Order: sequence, then C-alpha cells, then structure tokens
Amino acid sequence: MSTDHPDRDLSAEDQPITDLSKSASPTRPKRLAMLIAIAAVILIADVLTKIWAVAAITPGKPIEIIGDVVTFTLVRNPGAAFSMATSMTWILTLVAIGVVIGVIKIGRTLRSPWWALGLGLVLGGALGNLIDRLFRAPGFMRGHVVDFMSIGWWPVFNIADSAIVCGAILLVVLTLFGFEPNGERLRSDKDTGEGPGSDKDTGEGPGSDKDTGEGPGSDKDTGEGPGSDKDTGECPGSDKVTGESK
Repeated sequence: MSTDHPDRDLSAEDQPITDLSKSASPTRPKRLAMLIAIAAVILIADVLTKIWAVAAITPGKPIEIIGDVVTFTLVRNPGAAFSMATSMTWILTLVAIGVVIGVIKIGRTLRSPWWALGLGLVLGGALGNLIDRLFRAPGFMRGHVVDFMSIGWWPVFNIADSAIVCGAILLVVLTLFGFEPNGERLRSDKDTGEGPGSDKDTGEGPGSDKDTGEGPGSDKDTGEGPGSDKDTGECPGSDKVTGESK
C-alpha cells in the first residue's frame, strides 16, 4: 500500500524529465542591412559614373583606355543589359520594378551573407538602370539607359549591368551547391555517407535481421542453421540419445 499523501508536493524526482540535449541552434542574424548597403554602393557608383560619362564623352568619339580594345564609348540603350530587347523599354521597366520588389521581400528574412551579396548586386544594378528608364529621355518609363564601357567585341555596358550579371551568377552557384537564403545548406545522401538499401538507424545491409543482425534462413532465437533440431541442435539422422550418427 502506498503511504504517500495525495496532497503532498512533488519532489524533484517526481518532476517530468526534460530533454536538454535538443537545445535550439543559434539563430543567424538577418542580412537585410548588408543587402541594402551593397545595393547602395552599386547604385551610387552607377549614377555617378553615368553622370560623368554624359558630361565627358562625346557621342561617336570614344576615349581610348587600352588602344581600341578597352574604351569609354557613350551609348543610349533603350533595351536590357548589353543592348538586348531594344524595342521593349516599358516592359523592361515593369520587370525591373518587379525585381526590386521581389529582392526586398526576400531580403527581409535573409540570413546568408552570400545570398545578401548576390541579391545586393542585383538590387543595386536594377535600381541603377531603373532610374534611367524613369527619368531620362525620351520620357517616363521609356528612358534610355546610359552605357559607356566597351571591351573588345562585347556590347557596351555600365556598372549596373555588370552588377546584375555577377549577382545572378553568384545566386545560381549558391543554388546549385545547396546554399539556402536562411544560411543553411541542403545535405544529400553523398554528404551523409548512407548507402542505398542500408537501414538509416542501424546501418545494416538489406536482408539482415534488424534486431539480431543474423542472415536470412537462420533461427532468430538460437542462430542454428536450417535442418537442425531446434531443441538439441543435432543434425538430422543422428541418434537423439547417444548423439551418434546412423
């Protein structure tokens, strides 16, 4: 019979045990400020260099830097980066606005510094070209982007174009290698070292008994082979009293 009083206080031994081993991992800091800082640097550099290019470069008279391979050549571009889609200026403007909104939305929960770098480059470049499309001639949402850097056969471009391309390449690489915007990395079977068909908890191969590790056909209780007497372990055909073979 229990002598415990029903109203007594529970002692420490009676309290439920809490698993302290499952402590939460440290939370990574958000990277929105880093993203905005990178975008601001790209935007300021793009705007200032475009102002200089318009003031210093005469259309049709490039400034040679390394012969005629690297030059500063002033071009008004109605299209996308590297003079693509020149007849779709207003559509490209809407796309740029969508990109800016999407990057800012993702950046609010961003925790990976590499994703912050990639998205910051894309955001700064998109804003730089968007300003041209909104406020430069020939009109609102139809403005031509100022391009002035020319390298060999490559189309004339600007700092914003370079930032967008570099940021996009970085984001693709991060995705391919499993780096997530939250700072974590996806793990595959190759990373965990588990082979196909193996039991994830015991590591045993297919066909083995998960409790005893014995092969197929063996007796799970005695480990004796097939055809043997389960009680005595004797081979068939032997005398059960003397153990001698007939």
